[in-house]
Amino acid sequence: MKSDIEIAQATVAQQIEKIAAKLNLQPEDLEVYGRDKAKITWPAIKRIRQNKKLGKLILVTSISPTPAGEGKSTITIGLADALQEQKHQRVAIALREPSMGPVFGLKGGATGGGRAQIIPMEDINLHFTGDMHALTSAIDTLAALVDNYLYQDNSLQLDPNRILLKRGLDVNDRTLRNITIGQGSRFNGVERTDHFAITVANELMAILCLASDIDDLKRRIGEMLVGYTVNDEPVYVKQLHFEGAIAALLSKALEPNLVQTLYHVPAFVHGGPFANIAHGANSILATDLAMHLSDVVLTEAGFGADLGGQKFMDFVSQHLDKEPDAVVVVATVRALKYQAEQSTDRLDQENIASLKAGFANLKRHMNNMRHYGLPVIVLINEFATDTEQELSVLRQLIEAEGVECAVVNYHDRGTNSSTEAADKVLELLNHAPQAAIKRTYADNDPVEVKIDKIAKQIYGAGQVEYSDLAKQQLAHLRHLGKDKLPVIIAKTQFSFSDDKKVLGAPSGFTLHVRSLQLKNGAGFIVVTTGHVLSMPGLPKHPAALDIDVDNNGKISGLF
Repeated sequence: MKSDIEIAQATVAQQIEKIAAKLNLQPEDLEVYGRDKAKITWPAIKRIRQNKKLGKLILVTSISPTPAGEGKSTITIGLADALQEQKHQRVAIALREPSMGPVFGLKGGATGGGRAQIIPMEDINLHFTGDMHALTSAIDTLAALVDNYLYQDNSLQLDPNRILLKRGLDVNDRTLRNITIGQGSRFNGVERTDHFAITVANELMAILCLASDIDDLKRRIGEMLVGYTVNDEPVYVKQLHFEGAIAALLSKALEPNLVQTLYHVPAFVHGGPFANIAHGANSILATDLAMHLSDVVLTEAGFGADLGGQKFMDFVSQHLDKEPDAVVVVATVRALKYQAEQSTDRLDQENIASLKAGFANLKRHMNNMRHYGLPVIVLINEFATDTEQELSVLRQLIEAEGVECAVVNYHDRGTNSSTEAADKVLELLNHAPQAAIKRTYADNDPVEVKIDKIAKQIYGAGQVEYSDLAKQQLAHLRHLGKDKLPVIIAKTQFSFSDDKKVLGAPSGFTLHVRSLQLKNGAGFIVVTTGHVLSMPGLPKHPAALDIDVDNNGKISGLF
């Protein structure tokens, strides 16, 4: 079989105006980037959101990620293709933009794979429409303005040692995690310790994905906490009057991007916060537009259902014009065997015992999603090494829990895959309950209660333990009156616990809270557990070593 990029490059993309027409969008609603990409203009966005009609929303999530791979984006895209081609539904997709750090590092991009991809995959995985570059520029411009304020004025007596904003770069560069700036003479600025985070881990990315329009974007930027004065008073961006300039840098990036799948399904690809650090969903604007313009929308939550899935249900859905109607949980035989074996050495060999043991991971994820009161279906992403007996046993295990399932192979077969999944998903949507989802915590719960409920009900923890620093920060949040904001737990994606080596479905463990960080503009508190890096590093063999371009500008090696 051809590589992902070879399949993508062999597909003739339709003119983006033709893709937009499937959603009843007119050429004047688009700001076109070449022939196969466009942004939706602000006049169009405002008009579309006045439409009261809303399509059905399907959230796609998965089991805990493993080196064996789950193919969540591939399933999201393939299912959308199947619903359009097999069932003649008016479908749209809403997905996150890839970060270039993982693209050149280890994880790879986020455009699907095989015969279930979004195109143009090279552009989307690299520069796309410039959103990531705009965000990086905004992050670093804000940092520069703050440091200039320290140097030129500082009438508020902002403490240089208590600046909370980090600089940003959309590159995996571990050397920038901790730096010293302003070295040398006093003309170089105020010397202090500073830090870089990857662009998608910055609060501005979360703000971009949550803002409803430019005014809301500006307001949220103004509410960002810069740091504290020498007298322990909080200082916000709006006090320094930087929000207008930063919003101007991001106003174009706030417009959702429209592209297409290999089967020409409209796809909104916009925003990309990591789910193990932030809330892990594409922009609210993109998902809302998709729902207003189509009958069925598929969106994806980052990493496993304990991270992106939980955050989508408890936090993201409250910002949308409509809550999800159904949930797809993606699983593979290989990944479930890995949950038991903790090694990739023998995953190609049939092992029913390991599959049954690893099923505990899937069982908890799908039951967690059912906890929200929505219908759930498991899609088993078939690999060539899966045996008939393994697939049969996995189906039996899932169905014994009262959950629908289907086996799919969109990667290899595209829409030639079985119609079973599309049939069952439509059946779920037709019988989806109309009641509001049952969230894990109440809005007015104190932050420690929210953490406790997520830890015990979603992760399976027995107790929560706070570091001395976290206890101090919790007391400070109470002092600021911010202790009832939603919580976004930063945790390893590989385990329900905060230890990435503890696989399967552990229970009764202690969740260790290391710190609590107020993200006032985004409107949540980041609760850091275990060891989570906001600036990843490159592996020994980064994907960059396999990427090349020829003299005609044709890129190769991008998966």
